[in-house]
Amino acid sequence: MPSSSGPSIDTITEGGRVTQVGEGQEADESAPPVMTFGAPTAGEVLAERYELVEHINNDSAGRLVWRGVDVILRRPVAVVLRYPGGDSATEMLQAAVAASRVIHPNLVGVYDAIDEAERAYVVREWVDGQSLRDLATDGPLDPARATAIGNAVASALAAVHATGMVHGNVHPGTVMISDEGRVVLADARTDGADSQENDIRAVGGILYFALTGSWPHAEAPLHGATAGHGRAAIPDAVRDAGGGIAAPRQVRAGVPAYLDDLTMDLLDAEIAPPSSDVLAAELARLDVPAEEEHYLENSGPLRFAAETGEEPSPLAAAGGRKVAVGIAGLLAVALVGLLIGISTLGDKDPQASPNPTPSASTSAGAATPAAAVVRKLPVKDVRIIDPDSKVRDELDGAIKAVDGDPDKGWGTDTYTTAKFGNTKQGMGIWLDLGAPHTVKSVQAVLSARGASAQLLTGSVNPPSTSNGDKQVIANYRTAKNAIGQPFEDHDGTTMAFDGFDADRKYQYLLFWVTELPPAEGGFQVDVQEITVQGS
Repeated sequence: MPSSSGPSIDTITEGGRVTQVGEGQEADESAPPVMTFGAPTAGEVLAERYELVEHINNDSAGRLVWRGVDVILRRPVAVVLRYPGGDSATEMLQAAVAASRVIHPNLVGVYDAIDEAERAYVVREWVDGQSLRDLATDGPLDPARATAIGNAVASALAAVHATGMVHGNVHPGTVMISDEGRVVLADARTDGADSQENDIRAVGGILYFALTGSWPHAEAPLHGATAGHGRAAIPDAVRDAGGGIAAPRQVRAGVPAYLDDLTMDLLDAEIAPPSSDVLAAELARLDVPAEEEHYLENSGPLRFAAETGEEPSPLAAAGGRKVAVGIAGLLAVALVGLLIGISTLGDKDPQASPNPTPSASTSAGAATPAAAVVRKLPVKDVRIIDPDSKVRDELDGAIKAVDGDPDKGWGTDTYTTAKFGNTKQGMGIWLDLGAPHTVKSVQAVLSARGASAQLLTGSVNPPSTSNGDKQVIANYRTAKNAIGQPFEDHDGTTMAFDGFDADRKYQYLLFWVTELPPAEGGFQVDVQEITVQGS
C-alpha cells in the first residue's frame, strides 16, 4: 500500500506514464528528522524476501517509504521503514498487525511486519494511483464520483468496525484511487484516540471534500497538521461568522439535495450517525443508478464498465478510461475468527435473488469467505394507511415514496399541531415486497427535521378502506412487530432501521409517522424515499 500522494511526493516515470505514490500520512515541515544510521540502499533484500527498488518519500512520522519487490511471489510491494525499531516502533507494528486481520477490497493489504531492533518495517500492498486530495486539486468531483468514493470508504470502515477496531485516520490523504479505479483506505492507527463514530463522521468529511475541494474538520484536519499551511495542508471549508460550514449546495451548483443532507447530517455533532454498515448500504444504493444496473458484474469488486461502443459510466475516471471507480456494492460482513471477507456483488436482474458468490482472492493464498447478497428489494405495492380519517383525502401519491426519485415524495396535509391536529394517532406508508424476504435495513428520507416515526411489520393485507387500515394498525402495532427503536423527535432527515431478525422473513412493512415537524403554516412532512435492502 503506498500512501497518499501530495506535493511532497516524488514521481516515478514508467514507460512515459507518471505514477504518484504516497504513504497516506503526508510529510510536512514539522516532520521529525529521519535517522539515516543503517539506512537501506537500493538492491538490499530485507528478511531474505523484500528487495528495495526505489526510495519514494518520507512520511510525516519520519518513516521511509520504498517501492520494493517480493522476490518470492514476484509482486510489487511498498515497504515502510522506521529507525530505530523496538519500543519506538510499537504503534506502527501493532497497527500493521491489526490491519492485516481485515481483508477487504477497499482496504490496503498488509503483508508483513518485522522488528529488527535497529529498525522496523511494514510490507504493504503497492497501489499505483493518487490520493483523493490530489484527485480534487483540479476541482471538486461530480456527485456520482463523490458518492462512489464515499461508498468505498464506508465499506472499508464497515469491515474494520465489524472486528471492533477503529481506523482513526480517515482523510483525503489516506483515501487512494488506483489507476484502475479501485478505491482503498490506507494508514490505520491504533493509538486509541479515536472512535468508530469519528470514523463515520470522517466519511462526511470525505464526501464534503470530494464535493467542494475543502475540508470541514479544521480543528484536526490531518492528525496534527493545520489546515491552510504546511505541505500537508488542505483548504478549509467556507465558514460563516460563527464558524459554521457552508453546505455543499451553497458552495457549488449541481449537488443533489439528498447527498447534501446526508453529508451535513454526518458532520452534525448533534445528530447520531448511523453504523458504518448502514451508511455503506445507503451510499451503495445511491451509487448505483437504476439505469446503470446492466453494467454490474456478477462477482468480485464492483466495476462500472461500458461495453464496446457504449458511453462510459458517470463514475469513470478522468482520462477517458472505461473502467470507473471500483466500488463495493451493498455489504455483508462475514467474521471468521479475526479475518473478514466481504464480497461485493452486482445484481443484473433486480427481480432475481441469486445465490452468494465467493469473491476473488485478495492476497496471496487468502480468499475471502462467501457473503450473502444484499440488494435493493423491489416494492410490489404501496399505499397510505390512515385509519382515523373519515375524509381520507391524503391517500394519493404513495408511489412517489418508492419511485427512486428522492426529489419527489408523498406528503401529509398541513396540521395545526405536531400530532396531526389531535385528530389522529398517525399516518403511514404500507409496503408489500411481493413475497417474504430476508430484510437487512430500511431507510426513510424525509423533507424536514423533527418528525417522529417507527417501522412496523405484520401479516395482514386488508382492503384499502378505513376498516382495513384499522386492521393493519391492530396487527402491526405490537411490541413483537416493531423493527428497532422508534425515532422520536428525530433531528435529521434520514431514518435508518436495521433491527430485523435474520431468521425471519418479511413481506409487509409499515413506516408509521406519529409526529409532524414544523412547516410553513403549521406542521407537515413529505416522505421523499423509502428504500428496503435485503435478499
